[in-house]
Amino acid sequence: MSENCDHDCASCAQHCDSRQAAQSLQIQPNPRARVGKVIAVCSGKGGVGKSLVTAMLAAAAQKKGLRAGVLDADITGPSIPKMFGVHSRAQGDPTGVYPVCSAGGVQLMSLNLLLDHETDPVIWRGPLITGTVRQFWTEVIWDQVDVLFVDMPPGTGDVTLTVFQSLPIDGIVFVTTPQELVGMIVQKAVKMAQLMKLPLTALVENMSYFTCPDCGKEHEIFGKSRVQETAQAFGITATARLPLSPDIAAAADRGGIEGLGLPQLDAVLRALDSIKK
Repeated sequence: MSENCDHDCASCAQHCDSRQAAQSLQIQPNPRARVGKVIAVCSGKGGVGKSLVTAMLAAAAQKKGLRAGVLDADITGPSIPKMFGVHSRAQGDPTGVYPVCSAGGVQLMSLNLLLDHETDPVIWRGPLITGTVRQFWTEVIWDQVDVLFVDMPPGTGDVTLTVFQSLPIDGIVFVTTPQELVGMIVQKAVKMAQLMKLPLTALVENMSYFTCPDCGKEHEIFGKSRVQETAQAFGITATARLPLSPDIAAAADRGGIEGLGLPQLDAVLRALDSIKK
């Protein structure tokens, strides 16, 4: 062992007698659960439409014949069930908890599906929040899900670290908007994923433009699109630009996200489909 050893065998090229194999922190799902690919959707910042993109990707995947699910890891700000028009409570038995299915068949698990009233606040400290996210993986009986989308909370804190370390992440979709400030913060999440050697699958720029209903011209209200230059900087090949649209907002508000059709997401779906499990 070197005198300067920091005991981090994962980053060391030496082959000393005391070398230890890197220990995986991944946890096993419920024994009755069957999950294919696990895709994290994150942003590093709130308010960019991360949950919206998660819901639209899950709905689009389901329409293409896949069995999709959404694990809502945004414990203190869950919004996934409302977008799908789901308000019933999740049920369980001694073997685990069953996700609630949307009208289109997307399997959902969110803290809002466990509360007495969906507007009740969740006033919890970090360990309880991260523990709940882990339980959504270990105790939920996901039924033959081909692709499970994990709707991440903003930032690079406890929950993001827990998901990245504990779940078998097969790909990450990053969500951003054209503002330079947002792009800077989203890059923190991208760099975190790089440091943890996780696959950077796609970059989605939400609220990228507004299409005038009168003339059909596209206006970049929040500034010039940066999605291509950001994607190129990090070697991300699949990108999408989503419009700022009253129709999308209205559909999310009334629980009709599955009724939308957004061909702009096709490139992202193809990138997810190409991931080898």
